Amino acid sequence: MNAASPSRRLRLLTVLLLIPGLAGCFADSGSGDGASGSGGSRLRVALAFPPAENLSPYGADATLLSRLGVTEGLTALDANGAAAPALASSWQRESDRTWRFTLREATFQDGTPLTPAAVVNALTRAGKAQPAPAALSGVSLAVRARGADAVEVSTRAPDPILPLRLSSPSLAVFSPKAYDRQGRVDPAGTATGPFVLTKVTGATAATLHRHDDYWGGRAQAAGIDARFVADGTARANALRTGDVDIAEAVPVSQAAALPKGTLRETATTRTTSLLLNSEAGPFRDAGLRAAARAAVDTDALARGVYEGHADPGSGIYGPAVTWAAGKRTPPVGRARAARPDGVSVSLATYDNRPELPEAAQVLKQQLEKAGFGVRLVVREYSRLESDALAGKFDAFVLARNSLVDTGDPVAVLASDHTCHGGYNIAQVCDPGIDRAVARAEATADTGKRQEAALAAEAAILGTDTVVPLVHQRVLTGVATGVRGVLLDPYERTLIDTGTRR
Repeated sequence: MNAASPSRRLRLLTVLLLIPGLAGCFADSGSGDGASGSGGSRLRVALAFPPAENLSPYGADATLLSRLGVTEGLTALDANGAAAPALASSWQRESDRTWRFTLREATFQDGTPLTPAAVVNALTRAGKAQPAPAALSGVSLAVRARGADAVEVSTRAPDPILPLRLSSPSLAVFSPKAYDRQGRVDPAGTATGPFVLTKVTGATAATLHRHDDYWGGRAQAAGIDARFVADGTARANALRTGDVDIAEAVPVSQAAALPKGTLRETATTRTTSLLLNSEAGPFRDAGLRAAARAAVDTDALARGVYEGHADPGSGIYGPAVTWAAGKRTPPVGRARAARPDGVSVSLATYDNRPELPEAAQVLKQQLEKAGFGVRLVVREYSRLESDALAGKFDAFVLARNSLVDTGDPVAVLASDHTCHGGYNIAQVCDPGIDRAVARAEATADTGKRQEAALAAEAAILGTDTVVPLVHQRVLTGVATGVRGVLLDPYERTLIDTGTRR
């Protein structure tokens, strides 16, 4: 890593001197002295995002549960982004609409066995959830037991990537006691992963213990003491002072202040984008959307805000999606830019990812220079999501992992950019986009599916409802002596059986 400039070192020192007490909240986990009588030390983790939906697995909190080693689905993603066995030991396609999954022997954290009936219950409930999990956008599942150790999953239309889809953290399997009559799910002590969620203290902390009967082997750590800390500087400072073992999403401004050897940089499939509300407000006008896109300087964002820890935005899929670079086609059908003439717009983002408010501030300046009037709104994500999904902002800066929902490049297009998508912050509803995404969804061959996804990407970018800003490299702080932290480009995993200190 390059050495920090004198001005940057002074800025870091000033910040750290101003917050000497912030790390103190990590010193006492509230669950013992960090060791366990059953063997192994406890891991202390600072997470960027508090629960936004009461730890429901059907929304943004699903990835939080998977990163802490609480939940699992029938399948998982391997290092190459292919479907790998998890609660299903194997599977086979029986027809163009039906797959059979053979279950492994496993035990829920409440002591009950994993059975076909439990899987049927879990996936059926996920299919009926409102709003639907992003992984099921446009997909209808029917699940039934097949004998004592298998389930049959059928889809209304052919779904060639169903094993990938079922790897989504939002399709995790829970024991029957997790579900209530209102459709809510309680993940505490009801999942199958190596760590049991035992206590949640509002939006500030969570305590987890080892699941000793985990099918994949006993975890080396006795448990996890997690703290949800939206302030990125506080997370980095807690790692620097030794109060946590792992700190998520270290701000680039804090990278040089961490002890040598504790910073891990991971290329990810996460793209930070500017989403423009095409349903209501000024950006209903395609010309004004084109003017906003033309005003954005992505190089300045990558070099300045992200200090070189990101690449300028080139599309919905970034450099970590290696197959996209040679196949991408230019956007189609873009409107001519109109003159903003001082039109006022609201621009919102969240502070859980520390670079986003600074990126939004730079965007505000770029848009104002182009002739827009901009009102900036910054909140914690959990206090912002519902308004964003309801289309209450004209523009929104979002960091989105394009492969997190299923590992399939088409899924994020369906959930974020189609008329009935469950995470459509831009409120886009364009028949041409829907047709392009539907063609990609119906394509089974991997190479042709990728080409169809990029054709749909070109159609989406042509509407200027999404402006890719940068492709991120995630910075994670890992204390010296901590081993086995899982850093993957899909950002689904963090702690597993081999994570220890």
